[in-house]
Parts: sequence; C-alpha cells; structure tokens
Amino acid sequence: MIIVVYCSSQEGLDKKYQQLAQALGAWIGQNGHTLVYGGSNAGLMHITASAVHEAGGHVVGVIPEIFRHRIDPVCDEVVYTANLAERKQYMIEHGDIFVVLPGGIGTLDEWISTLTVMNIGNDDHRPIIVADLDGMFDATVQQLAVLTRTPFARGKDLSHTLIAHSADDLITTLSNLTKLE
Repeated sequence: MIIVVYCSSQEGLDKKYQQLAQALGAWIGQNGHTLVYGGSNAGLMHITASAVHEAGGHVVGVIPEIFRHRIDPVCDEVVYTANLAERKQYMIEHGDIFVVLPGGIGTLDEWISTLTVMNIGNDDHRPIIVADLDGMFDATVQQLAVLTRTPFARGKDLSHTLIAHSADDLITTLSNLTKLE
C-alpha cells in the first residue's frame, strides 16, 4: 500500500512532533508499505523517511528540481518534478492513504488539494488522516465543516478526512484502514 505523508521540513521542532513522525515511519516500514513524501532531507520529512527506511519499507521522495540539493539520501526512489504543483499531482495520483502530520502552509495546501481532488471524483474514497496534535488543525477542520453546510460545497463533505489526536490514534486508524484493503 502506498501511504503519502504531508508534513514539515522545518528543523528543530518539538520532540512530540518528531516522535509522531518516527512512530508513523516505523509503522509504515514494519508493515511493508511504501512511503511517498516530499523528499526533503530535513524536519519531519526526513524523520519519517528515515524510520520507514530503517524498518525495511520502501521510500519514494517526490521533489521539485529546484530543491534537488535537498533530496533525502534515504530515498530508494526519487521522482523529480518541474514544480510544487506537479509534485502534489504526482503524490495525489499515487497514494492509497494520505497522512497529514504537523506542518505549515504547504502541508495545509497539500491536504486541501487532496480533499478537493477526491471531492471532484465522486467514487474516490481514499482516506486522509490528519494528525491533529494539540488542536493544531482544529480551526481548519471546523472551517471545512462549516463550508460543507453551505451551498458552496455542493453537497460535499469531510467523509474522506479522519482525525487522529495522538500517535497511538494515528497508528490504530492506519491499522484499521489497511486491514480493510
């Protein structure tokens, strides 16, 4: 199964975020899944990929040419793209399950773009799991819920998005989803 992870490449983040990335990566690798991620050699991206690699999983980094110098050496496979939009498109097309770890505006953009693509395809029911540690994404989840109650959402909902409030919750959700496949 291909698990796409969206997350931060910011260095020096709190240990709780690093531990979350480590736990996710270890689970992906130990369960024989493939990680597809942004390919950066820094932050939660690198921590997740390193844990997958160390646990024997397959690591695919998808990175724009402009960031070629930042490619993570733990990648088993590298896909170079022309830009961030092409990277996002590749990741959305290839993922079976999507995980959103803490991150900035880029991570938020990837989550919303994935949700948008899935809502365009009425038969696209791939799950998105948002690791909402400390309520980081609460306001976004609430805004999306408000939007779904308006005519602008055209009857679409958040059924693709599952919320995990801890590393244990994230792993349990992933385990349950992969048993269904």
